Amino acid sequence: MSKVVTYSPAYTIVPTYECFNRCTYCNFRTNPGKSPWLDLATARNKLLELQTQGVCEILILSGEVHPRSPRRQAWFNLVYDLCNLAISLGFLPHTNVGPLSFAEMSQLKTVNASMGLMLEQLTPKLLHTVHQHAPSKVPALRLQQLEWAGQLQIPFTTGLLLGIGETVDDWRDTLEAIANLHQRYGHIQEVILQPHSPGSQQSFNASAFKPQQLIEAISIARQILPIEITIQIPPNLVAEPNLLFACLEAGARDLGGIGPKDEVNPDYPHISAEELANILVLDVWQLMPRLPIYPQYEGWLSPNLQANYYKWQITIK
Repeated sequence: MSKVVTYSPAYTIVPTYECFNRCTYCNFRTNPGKSPWLDLATARNKLLELQTQGVCEILILSGEVHPRSPRRQAWFNLVYDLCNLAISLGFLPHTNVGPLSFAEMSQLKTVNASMGLMLEQLTPKLLHTVHQHAPSKVPALRLQQLEWAGQLQIPFTTGLLLGIGETVDDWRDTLEAIANLHQRYGHIQEVILQPHSPGSQQSFNASAFKPQQLIEAISIARQILPIEITIQIPPNLVAEPNLLFACLEAGARDLGGIGPKDEVNPDYPHISAEELANILVLDVWQLMPRLPIYPQYEGWLSPNLQANYYKWQITIK
């Protein structure tokens, strides 16, 4: 009998790469004002192409515009409008754009199937190293986002970035904080365990996270997190089949959104879902598509998303 691992057929839309944070491991950002913002006409043309390609999730992934920037409202409006556009064309949006105000998060709930934000690590010592020039990486600020998502009943994805100067005890602290919030609100769908994988744009001088440590991190996460929270790993960062199998045996059960490009790790291209399925079947794993909102959260969906949800619930199986 096959063992099941899931993924989301997804495509990533980037409103802007500009970001006021300067995390030293980042391979995504550009400086504020140095790259154009996506316009709705271009986004619409791309989404129309995707309508016949089996894509259900549109991940809205953006660099962060400072909360006090005079462009913040225009940026937020663009994010909101992209979500609305995706809904109008039959998709299910999932937004991950950095910390939001409670009001912004409340508005985006109405146009998203689910949302996300990486905690990365809760240890404050990283504010003196990789996050020294990243004001929105203050741990309390990011924890607040998870709490607000729970209060607003937003199905949420969060995660840890591994290999940026933290310890195993730091992993435990971060995982326990996620577990505690989930026990209060029941809203965490997935926790991503993302191994640091050096890219061509970063200034952080560190080697790739060791495979054996990733297996250890998954095992620890499975011990700490409630069983209903799925552990996700990015398959393009765990490309060696035996390592992938070991990660699944340790407790990972989801491979995230699979599309043509990993915008966060552009040096590590995704293989197709078909190729991945052929690899997984060698170890009796069956790759199954899923929606960006898990079935237990169906009752949290805004009314304008329900038609798309039920359509995909039928067609994705």
